[in-house]
Amino acid sequence: MDTNSVRFKLSNSFESSRAPEPVGAFPHAKRVGDLLFLSGIGPRVRGNKEIPGVTLDADGKILGYDIETQCRTVFENVRVVLEDAGATWNDIVDVTVFLTDMKKDFPIYNRLYAEHFAGAGKPNPTRTTVEVTALPTPIAIELKVIANTGRGD
Repeated sequence: MDTNSVRFKLSNSFESSRAPEPVGAFPHAKRVGDLLFLSGIGPRVRGNKEIPGVTLDADGKILGYDIETQCRTVFENVRVVLEDAGATWNDIVDVTVFLTDMKKDFPIYNRLYAEHFAGAGKPNPTRTTVEVTALPTPIAIELKVIANTGRGD
């Protein structure tokens, strides 16, 4: 196949006006052909430093967190970015999950993941879950998602 006949155009970068602002110089999502690549999405709230389910001390160190609240907020933030980029939850084909405490948080995360992805009419994306020592802000979970917005599958 002629490599000149196959081209992927970076046609759109997406910034959601509803999702939390990116914490760096990157868009919420970027479309390449029929694929939509979401940057890492955490459980923050747009317009402020609030992180649902996280209790911080005066120095910004984590005193405690509720992983269920963070998971539900992350799923909502992902949904909002997908919608603003013209996609849906059912378009998700791959999820990479970053947890800061696999042993403690994975069972809760896995239960909530099944609620959001399992069942009739819901997607069954591929998934990779990894433990990391830290994330860019004091959060316990972040999702990186790829969606296929082409309708030809």
